[in-house]
Amino acid sequence: MSELDRSARRRALGSRWLGVGLASVIAVVTLGLAITGRLTLYISPDTVWFAAAAAVLLLIGAVWTCILPLGAESDHGHDHGHGHDEDAGYAGRRALSRVGAWTAGILASAVALAALFLPPASLSAEIAMQRAGESTVLFAGADDVALGVADTTTFGVGDWANVFASATRPENYDGATVTLTGFVTPSDGEKGALGLTRMVITHCVIDARPASVPVDAKTGSYKTGDWIEVTGTVKAGAGGALRIEPTSVKRVAEPKDPYEY
Repeated sequence: MSELDRSARRRALGSRWLGVGLASVIAVVTLGLAITGRLTLYISPDTVWFAAAAAVLLLIGAVWTCILPLGAESDHGHDHGHGHDEDAGYAGRRALSRVGAWTAGILASAVALAALFLPPASLSAEIAMQRAGESTVLFAGADDVALGVADTTTFGVGDWANVFASATRPENYDGATVTLTGFVTPSDGEKGALGLTRMVITHCVIDARPASVPVDAKTGSYKTGDWIEVTGTVKAGAGGALRIEPTSVKRVAEPKDPYEY
């Protein structure tokens, strides 16, 4: 095999890896996470079936592509001729194109291989704190619609965070009992309180936003990021501010599905 043939083969292998190879890795990772129930660490449960179906179709396409002769996917079937005056400019553009392709290929390969070998993980408390400056009202207007009707026993941290932030009649929630699970974050409220936080996502972790409610508990006993289960009562202060007065606070393991939706 001549050096020219070996160079063409290397380019064909590189093109196939950057195309069908990387796509196949992502498809395998997606199916593995879906089968083990961990794909919800990245996307909403409602979209798991769609992602899994797309991954299966992609793998079928990858198998079909590998049946083609090596290099066939990039064969245009015609020759690109260039005059002598264009050779220098063409060579320069081609060199820049190769550098860009190699750089993008290395970065894409690193991302794909990291997804394959690194264990999946939920969003951290640090990310929740970074995003805490965003709106804490997740479903504006829900309080007015559900006032006096909602069954608060079904509320999660996200629902209560919305109520705490936007309730027009906070006294209606005074005395409600709660059992909530989330991770500890610092509270902006009074001393001796901690934030009970949960990440709430709509479609995937990219749109995840933190929802947090204040809990009257000694922060010294818990570190930021600790998962806890709080049982207690919602109390309305003199100014109408709501908080949770706990009767029980205990450490728990991170739930299998750490998000709310």
